[in-house]
Amino acid sequence: MITVGHAHYSRILIEASILAWMTLSNGVFNKAVDGALQGIITFTSRMLRSMNWRMHKAYELLFSSIPYNSSGDNIFTLLMFIQNHGRLPNQKMNFNDYLYRLKTSGEGNNPLRSFVTDKEFVKLYIRGIIGDEFLVPTISVLRSSEEVAGYNFPPRCCIKPTHLSGPIIFRMEGEPVDLEEIANWFSRSHYRNGREANYRTLKPKVIVEPMLFDNDNLHDYKIFCYKGVPKLIQVDVNRYIKHERKFYDCSWREMPFTLNFPLYNGNIEKPENLDMMLKVASDLSKNFEFIRIDLYSNGTQLYVGELTSFPGNIEGDFIPLNSEEQASSILFN
Repeated sequence: MITVGHAHYSRILIEASILAWMTLSNGVFNKAVDGALQGIITFTSRMLRSMNWRMHKAYELLFSSIPYNSSGDNIFTLLMFIQNHGRLPNQKMNFNDYLYRLKTSGEGNNPLRSFVTDKEFVKLYIRGIIGDEFLVPTISVLRSSEEVAGYNFPPRCCIKPTHLSGPIIFRMEGEPVDLEEIANWFSRSHYRNGREANYRTLKPKVIVEPMLFDNDNLHDYKIFCYKGVPKLIQVDVNRYIKHERKFYDCSWREMPFTLNFPLYNGNIEKPENLDMMLKVASDLSKNFEFIRIDLYSNGTQLYVGELTSFPGNIEGDFIPLNSEEQASSILFN
């Protein structure tokens, strides 16, 4: 009986993926070769997922051995796409395929994208485009773990790294601050984890901001913009409790799909300031072919949180699975 281990499947996937990458890079589309590659890739990606390959040390070794440069980033991104979607990226205007092409085009190295990715510097961009009215106030920016250790954090505040995606601390009245966790942010690199090049040159910092509004669990509004035009609105509900999502078009018609998180079944009222939200998103997105504008609103007041270049980092799973085409037709038309 012959047994085949993880390493063998890993080698097949690597060889197939690199060959596919070279084929796609050179614009060569031989149907027989492409079909064979697709068969190998589909089989190995399904096999690896069934083996919980992400937990295997071979996975970490494989991805960490890819050079940290533009070519390496593109190979990493291709492997990541195949692992997540079980197929090669194509030329269709589907959400994940489009993001793949955008990410591997070198657009992540656009200095303006890097600038607006930094959670401190993006406020300068926002001020320059639409003024101070929609800026989240800055209490302090801490530039070293030593500054963190000696800083007297406000009793109620929001603490987050300017160079990472995801980590955030909401400090409530009377709660202690996890200084060790915050200090650890300085040694982390979002670029090295997901190869989003717009994070590559960011310096580690921690920004401290006030809590917005009186409601600790407001909805987040994220507006997907294509060629300066708002197209889709993602609403995140109970983000730090039981994260669910709902999508709307720009006329506030409910969409029958969600992305990465379960579909929220409740009713979300149309924000009173929706027109202003769309205007702000449009103005801020004009300098990018595609970008997501992340907003906070209580229906009357409005603040810009972040600008997101590659939402989901090409790992977007639509629910239901066949809804990506519908979402893409709205987004790119």
